[in-house]
Amino acid sequence: MLDRTEDPVEALTRHVLSLGRERDRIDRQIASVTATITHLKAGEPLMAEEMFDGFDHRQYEEEVTERWGADAYRRSDEWWSRKSHTDKQVWKSRVAVLSQDWIAAAEAGARPESDRCQELARRHIEWLKAIPGTPAHDPAGDLAGYVRGLGRMYVDDPRLGANYGGTAGAELVRDSLDRWLEAHRI
Repeated sequence: MLDRTEDPVEALTRHVLSLGRERDRIDRQIASVTATITHLKAGEPLMAEEMFDGFDHRQYEEEVTERWGADAYRRSDEWWSRKSHTDKQVWKSRVAVLSQDWIAAAEAGARPESDRCQELARRHIEWLKAIPGTPAHDPAGDLAGYVRGLGRMYVDDPRLGANYGGTAGAELVRDSLDRWLEAHRI
């Protein structure tokens, strides 16, 4: 990080703020998971707003900016910030369902070329296309390159792979996305 800036104090100040937000987010996630456990043990219904507390897209600002540029982060941040609380909850639920569907497919031993995985790949790409600031959202963007790159990231980065149940699930997502792109000549 220090090598990419002319002002190390400014860079470190931003980093400290980012770490503080990350700590706060993790604290909220711990509370959220603890509350979920309590509700499950008591047989009570789960509330989506409790389950998703701690989600903060700003934690990825540096990483997104480094990979895709400041404009990509800015457009995505503006899009997310304009969403109502309800719209954010719907979006997060949609993402959670997609992740769970990928995990279930991997656990069931589904193959990338199966109808099940190809439908999941289609949904996954539609989800990516809906996010402003990404190459998937831009009709002139490199959809195939972006999706293939993400697929590799899901496998290579355990943080991302965890969304799909770990390495095996992430590999299924990557291979299914690749197969979908090939089948649609993208």
